Amino acid sequence: MPGKPKKACIVGSGNWGSAIAKIVGHNAARLPQFDDRVTMYVYEEMVNGRKLTEIINETHENVKYLPGHKLPENVVAIPDVVEAAKDADILIFVVPHQFIRTLCSTLLGKIKPTAIGLSLIKGFDQAAGGGIDLISHIITRNLRIQCAVLMGANLAGEVADEKFCETTIGCRDSRLAPLLRDLIQTDYFRVVVVDDEDAVEVCGALKNIVACGAGFVDGLGLGDNTKAAVIRLGLMEMIKFVDIFYPGSKLSTFFESCGVADLITTCYGGRNRRVSEAFVKTGKSIKELEDELLNGQKLQGPYTAEEVNFMLKNKGMEDRFPLFTAIHRICIGELSAGEMIECIKHHPEHIPKTTYVEEDETATETKTTG
Repeated sequence: MPGKPKKACIVGSGNWGSAIAKIVGHNAARLPQFDDRVTMYVYEEMVNGRKLTEIINETHENVKYLPGHKLPENVVAIPDVVEAAKDADILIFVVPHQFIRTLCSTLLGKIKPTAIGLSLIKGFDQAAGGGIDLISHIITRNLRIQCAVLMGANLAGEVADEKFCETTIGCRDSRLAPLLRDLIQTDYFRVVVVDDEDAVEVCGALKNIVACGAGFVDGLGLGDNTKAAVIRLGLMEMIKFVDIFYPGSKLSTFFESCGVADLITTCYGGRNRRVSEAFVKTGKSIKELEDELLNGQKLQGPYTAEEVNFMLKNKGMEDRFPLFTAIHRICIGELSAGEMIECIKHHPEHIPKTTYVEEDETATETKTTG
């Protein structure tokens, strides 16, 4: 994308959106290939009698979703998504996945036709006929723009604290990959770019299901050995899912930050694990706990489990994914959390042998790090 400096817009302003705004604002201000001004779409709310956008623009802090962290002064909060996005060359999507279709319909025809997307959204949507739709595919189809993905072991609070971590960008277009990497990478936030876009995105969604299982284990007090077994079996089901529904992906992608690293950190530290533990200990519903514990944020794991189960059920594959199936049934009250272990004691192992493309010398050259 040669030419004048590229303008970035962050579509979303929760804790992860605000953490990314901190990075993008810093990089846009210091790198000549980007326009200094970064817009951030903020869903307008009243906080202590004041508009959230006004608070952010005056204090440079998202006091509701990322308190205690200063945003760069070149990040401008805007309550109208069309106004925020209309001049952007790079649209960074970081909203709950349930809202993406409505957002796209609002933006259609109102953005630059040359714009590109980068989705940080971890989740699926239901497709017609019982399948699932990847969020990047929805964005591409509905906005008619290219859309890469970013997924990794990136707990928002730790990223905002500038603790070192890695992330993965999945981008098929080798011309765009360096631009996206430069916008996102810092000395504490290491970016690896791979071309295995779909597998990167699928990992980011499925790990939230496994994290619910890890939370059930914690709530039941079953210990680290059981939790490790659930994580391992969850990884096997993630690999199997991609093997069946996205053949041709690289097995090596599961060893990037978007795969095993994100799975581990979410199973020990994410909101899905925390709410699932509370679900077992309190007996309250998932919805009650979401409202009570998450300060307006959305819980992805149970919704993703429901969407995956919708597809597996339609295709008669529930028994091939016993952990995913058990977690969904626990979330909707068909099983008790304690029954999850019985469901996975005789888990059918699955090691892909034929459909994965292993990295060769040519493929390795497509992976770039800063």
